[in-house]
Amino acid sequence: MEIPAENIEYSEAKERTGIKRWLRLLLITFGTVFVGLGIVGIFIPILPTTPFLLLAAACYARSSPKFYRWLLTNRWFGTYIDNYRHKRGMPLKMKMAIVALLWLTIGLSAAFATDSLAVRIILMVIAIGVSVHILYIKTMKR
Repeated sequence: MEIPAENIEYSEAKERTGIKRWLRLLLITFGTVFVGLGIVGIFIPILPTTPFLLLAAACYARSSPKFYRWLLTNRWFGTYIDNYRHKRGMPLKMKMAIVALLWLTIGLSAAFATDSLAVRIILMVIAIGVSVHILYIKTMKR
């Protein structure tokens, strides 16, 4: 479900004329880095996706309505961000997929990437913490 571009609420209806160019470019750069980290976080469970995408949205909202609109209407991220911002929740299938992928990758990392018991314990604590967080997010009814 994509969000129509005309329904997007901007923190600013038009670009600020008073914002310094270097600050605008810095915010756009940080926003883009956060989008990249969010994408990496989809595949690496230890890296959180949602906070990075929300940070990117905040940076874009203050610097570029064009990038902000792109992020919120993006095919993959737009609905995800909108549902999170409006506390609608997450579909059950997505929750199950995220938790399964989390445990698969952390389990494989604990089994094959380290010999240290301390690192394995830390990985398991992270997996439990992220799983609890995901499971406490409201389940969205379709």
